[in-house]
Amino acid sequence: MHVYNIHDAKTNLSRLIEEIVNNGEPFIIAKAGKPLVKVSRIDQETEKPVPRIGFLKGQIKIPTDFDTMGSDQMADLFEGKAQ
Repeated sequence: MHVYNIHDAKTNLSRLIEEIVNNGEPFIIAKAGKPLVKVSRIDQETEKPVPRIGFLKGQIKIPTDFDTMGSDQMADLFEGKAQ
């Protein structure tokens, strides 16, 4: 992906737009070397974000007694019987 500074982008905007329309490759406009914006075609598909909810489905097993695990030790801690 090409990076152009603001001055170059302003000077060559028509050519850059023509290139992006024909080639479809987006470009970046930067100021003082720091990327500011990414320019791409409107009809160009963007990368779809990876769905985060349920990404560990089927990889983790939770015990059936999860909500009662360690309840005896926890009770001992509250009653001051911990060792």
